[in-house]
Amino acid sequence: MALSEIKTLSLILALSLFSLKAGSSPLGARRNLLGGNEAVFDVTTLGAKGDGKFDNTQAMIKAWNAACKAPGPAPRTLLFPTGNFMCGEVVFQGPCNGPMTIEIQGTITGSTDLSLYTQGVWITVEDITGVFVTGGGTLDGKGDEVWQFAPKNGGGDDLLPVSIQFSKVTHGSINNIKILNSKGFHSKVTWSTDVTVSNLNIVAPGDSPNTDGLHISSSSNVNVTNILVGTGDDCISIGEGNTNVLVSNVTCGPGHGISIGSLGKRPNEKNVKGIKVVNCTLTNTTNGARIKTYHDSPKLSAMGIVYEDIVMNQVTNPIIIDQHYASKKNPTPSNVQISDVHFRNIRGTSNSPVAVTLNCSEAVPCQGVELADINLAPFKPGQTLSSTCFNAKPTITRIENIGLAGCGSK
Repeated sequence: MALSEIKTLSLILALSLFSLKAGSSPLGARRNLLGGNEAVFDVTTLGAKGDGKFDNTQAMIKAWNAACKAPGPAPRTLLFPTGNFMCGEVVFQGPCNGPMTIEIQGTITGSTDLSLYTQGVWITVEDITGVFVTGGGTLDGKGDEVWQFAPKNGGGDDLLPVSIQFSKVTHGSINNIKILNSKGFHSKVTWSTDVTVSNLNIVAPGDSPNTDGLHISSSSNVNVTNILVGTGDDCISIGEGNTNVLVSNVTCGPGHGISIGSLGKRPNEKNVKGIKVVNCTLTNTTNGARIKTYHDSPKLSAMGIVYEDIVMNQVTNPIIIDQHYASKKNPTPSNVQISDVHFRNIRGTSNSPVAVTLNCSEAVPCQGVELADINLAPFKPGQTLSSTCFNAKPTITRIENIGLAGCGSK
């Protein structure tokens, strides 16, 4: 018998013995896409029921622990087969003995009992190196049954639960799933590095409250690509403490656009650096390429920001820097220094007469803002487009159809 076959049989035997010791059903094994072997932990063999009624919370945690702590370094998969698996708050916590895949083939449905969510998140994946969420299935947050309880001002810390969150993840991905009607944010990546989010379909009504498609904070080397997202808030929001984030090929709408911020809300926020948003299309959104900061913020910086090759279809504020966010609550200017910002090759239609708004801080005016190859036309026939700039002197080249009296000349 070949050495590789001996290793494979030894792995399956070890996993099976672990399963029997834990009181679980026998495990399966299969070849993964890389040609190696992986152990498959089917949640239905570990107590879960896909009938849409049974509370699978404890069964899901038990199944995760069995997979995560199984002996040996080989990859292992937590499988949700066809079915509807209802659950409340679940934490999939590492570290694990090997790489983990959460394969969702069916639907996982969130309980509508808000008292079950003590951490503000429905499904958390945390403290793990090498974790991959995929499978073609659906996370249904059932937010349409609880949005009535969302905070009215939209800016508090008591937001409804995030559907899925990566926290302290290294080398992970969320790929090829649908996230539907989240109670709060649909997905979140925080305190993580080397993460890819791709091929998602994120869907909620345009009037759903605080339902950002993806929020990123305190993370580095995050790649977001090929996302279809329509929600009631930002399609993508990039918060404080991020470095080296690439957002590409996102189709956004309805929603509030692709935003950096809000920044400066809390006292210990970190700088933002190296954010690139490219090859995206926004349709019927309230904002397009947006940077926003709070008044009375701590001193921090947001720099090295590029919005490039963006199509705007009937967008209300196609290009906007707003450093007076929530200014009615506090007149003290923002202390977020925005610099080295580039809006390039942005084209399409504006739904409002002011297509470019650079509303920067009186305390720390914007530095190094570039507007280049901007071609925006009015969506409404007969309308003319203009620009406004406060505390900003942008470099302007090749701009079509927009009056520049408020921002200087070409």
